[in-house]
Amino acid sequence: MQSSEIKQILKENKESFEILENYDKTHELPFQRKRIDITLSVATINKLKELKKKTGKPISQIIEEKFSG
Repeated sequence: MQSSEIKQILKENKESFEILENYDKTHELPFQRKRIDITLSVATINKLKELKKKTGKPISQIIEEKFSG
């Protein structure tokens, strides 16, 4: 394989290589999910349950959407 071909492959797949490099360091992929325990007020929990009823989405998805933009 020529140097120019290697550079082209690296350029076209930059994001994938960055994800794999980060995986080597952390052993986590950005699209993996993790379970956590958090403490919320009763009012906040009730608001999340209402949003769940209105949207039909799981509470975890509602929270993720608020933080991901």
